[in-house]
Amino acid sequence: MINRYSRVEMEKIFSEKNKYQKWLDVELAVVKARMKLGEVPKKTYKKIKVNAKFDVDRIKEIEKQTRHDMLAFIENVNENLGIESKYIHQGITSNDIKDTGLALQLGEALNLVKKGLRNLKAVIKEKALLHKDTVMIGRTHGIHAEPITFGLKLAVWYKEIERHQKRLNQVEDIIKVGQISGAVGTFATINPEVEEIVMDELGLNTALVTNQILQRDRHADLISKINLIASSLEKFSTEIRNLQRTDILEVEENFAKGQKGSSAMPHKKNPIVSERISGLARVIRGNLIPAFENVNLWHERDLTHSSVERIILPDSLILIDYMIDKFTDVLTNLKINKNTMKLNINKTNGLIYSQKVMLALIEKGLKREKAYELVQRNAMKSWEKDKNFQKMIENDGEVMTYLNKEEIGKVFNYDNFLNEIDYIFERGKLK
Repeated sequence: MINRYSRVEMEKIFSEKNKYQKWLDVELAVVKARMKLGEVPKKTYKKIKVNAKFDVDRIKEIEKQTRHDMLAFIENVNENLGIESKYIHQGITSNDIKDTGLALQLGEALNLVKKGLRNLKAVIKEKALLHKDTVMIGRTHGIHAEPITFGLKLAVWYKEIERHQKRLNQVEDIIKVGQISGAVGTFATINPEVEEIVMDELGLNTALVTNQILQRDRHADLISKINLIASSLEKFSTEIRNLQRTDILEVEENFAKGQKGSSAMPHKKNPIVSERISGLARVIRGNLIPAFENVNLWHERDLTHSSVERIILPDSLILIDYMIDKFTDVLTNLKINKNTMKLNINKTNGLIYSQKVMLALIEKGLKREKAYELVQRNAMKSWEKDKNFQKMIENDGEVMTYLNKEEIGKVFNYDNFLNEIDYIFERGKLK
C-alpha cells in the first residue's frame, strides 16, 4: 500500500516541537544515566521526569533576549522545575544535545524514506512481473536498437532501488550516532559512562571520538545517498516522459476525469508529475555542495554548518519522501500501450534484426567484416528507401548463397531476443 501521508509525518519530524522534544529526551536521558551511576538522587530524577516540559512560544520569547536557542530552551524547561533544575544540562554542551537530538530526528526521517522505498520497490516488482513478456523496442542513443520487454526495463529499476535500500542501511549506522562528551569532547565535566548509558537508552550508536560536534562528513554522506535516490527517480521519470511523447506514446501518466492539460490546447495530456519529479531532483542536487562544504569547520567547531543544515537536511528529506511517494503513484496508475509498442517495433521495417542476420552469416563461415558489410548495405537501402529489410535480404543474391529463406525466416522472430528474459528475472530475484 502506498504511504500517501508520509509527507505530513516527515514535516512533523522536522517541526520545532519535535526538535525540542528530542532535546528534552536527550536531557532526560542524561539525568537518568547519572541517576543510574549514583550522581543524581532517584527522587530528583523522577521529579524532573514528571515536571520537565517546554513551550515553543515561550522558548522563542526567551530567545529574543538570549539570542541562543539552547539557553532559551534550558531556561524554559527550568521554569517548570525547582532546585532540581541544577541537574539539567550539567557538565555538557549544546551540541551534545543538538547533535544527538538531530540524530534521533534523522533516524525517524530515514525510517519514512525506507518505508517509501519498500512501497515503490513492491510496485515496480508487481509491474515488472506483469509486463515481463510485453515486447517493446529497446533504444540506444534514442535510436531503435533491438527488442526488449517493458518488464525488463522495470527490472533494471527494481535492482536500482534495491541498491538504494542497501545504501540507506549503511548510512543509517553512520548518521544514527550521538555524543555526550562535554565541551570540545574531552569528558572533562561528564562521566564517559553517561554517554554509553544515554546512547543505549536512545537507541543510538556512540561516536567513539569527537570534538564539540559530530563530524559533518556523516551528514554529507546522508545527503549524498538522498541525491542518488533523487537521481534514479529523475531517470525513471525522464524515461516515462520520453515514452509518453506523441511520436512514441508507449506509456501515459494517469489522466483523471476533469483534469486539464493546457490552458490553450484542450487536447493536451502532459506527464506533469514526472516533470515535477525531474525538477525537484535539481533542488536536492543543489543541497549537495553545501553539505560537503559543511565538513570543513574551524578547529573543534564553528557555527557555519548550523544555518545551512537547518535548511538542507529537512528540505532534502521532505522532498525525497515526496518524490518517492509521487513516483510510486505514477507507476501504480501508469497506462501501458502494448499495441503502440508493437507498432513502434515495426517502424523500421525489420532493421532490428540486422545483428541476428549478421551472426547467421558468421555462423556460415563468413568473416565478421564481410558479414557486417553485406548486412549494412541492405540495412542502409531499407532505411533510405523505406523498404522491408527481410525482403531486401532475400533479394540479395550474395547473401542468399549463404542463407536460404527458411533460415532467414527463423532469424526474423521476436522470440530470438527474449529467450533469456526468464533467466534474467530469476537471477535478479524477481520471481
